[in-house]
Amino acid sequence: MTQNDRWRAALAFAILFVLYQAAEGIGGRLLGSFTVQAGLMVGMVVAAWPLGRWLGFRGYDAYALEWRRSAGVLLAGGLALALLLKYVAVCIGMVFNVYAALAPESPRVAAVSFLSSIPWALVATFVPSIAEDILTRGFLYRAARIRWVPWAFVLVSSTFYVVNHIYRLGAGPAEWVMLFCFGLAYATAVLRTGSLWLAVGLHWGWNLANVLIGDILPYQVLSQAWSPFLSAAAHLVMLGVLFAVPAPPERDELNAGPAV
Repeated sequence: MTQNDRWRAALAFAILFVLYQAAEGIGGRLLGSFTVQAGLMVGMVVAAWPLGRWLGFRGYDAYALEWRRSAGVLLAGGLALALLLKYVAVCIGMVFNVYAALAPESPRVAAVSFLSSIPWALVATFVPSIAEDILTRGFLYRAARIRWVPWAFVLVSSTFYVVNHIYRLGAGPAEWVMLFCFGLAYATAVLRTGSLWLAVGLHWGWNLANVLIGDILPYQVLSQAWSPFLSAAAHLVMLGVLFAVPAPPERDELNAGPAV
């Protein structure tokens, strides 16, 4: 990897980082505009393609997002696992008084609400999920051209995932621990498959569950102190499940670079 390649990678990363942070910082917090926020987030995902080309890849394969035959299975499997774990976490939280069930709407109203919210929720949670996965996992895994030692990739990616949540860091250590556990599971998904798609499915599934579960199992948080740890525990279970996923037989040669 030449010095020019390093500068290109650094600049591409900076562009993606600024676009991602601008979505919430400018669109959400400064302007209070969902349209601007969504536009910047979509813009970040779109910009990732020409930046991938500029870095010498075909496009999204710069972030391990090439569409192989297994990609759909990885995406759907991750989505299903995350949805299930979120539901189980909420049920356990109710048992231990971390959450309290709210009075449900009539079955008919709840069903209509759930079904009508699915199309919007699918898009509204997918775009931010894949955007952050590109930035905090896919770019580091492949576009940076670093030959990672597996544990180093997981730790660096997980730490950056925490730091990337700039506007949530003020919530304190419990939030940091939760985000770090999220990062451990999602980064491990990349290593176990050599692809970003499983991580996208897991991340998307968890965010989607946060939107949809209120229609299925409405609840309120009773313990702000313990709620993050339930989510963290769910992702540690997710991490354990990931070790049942067969690892790729060979190291991804597209990650060629200095060992770290």
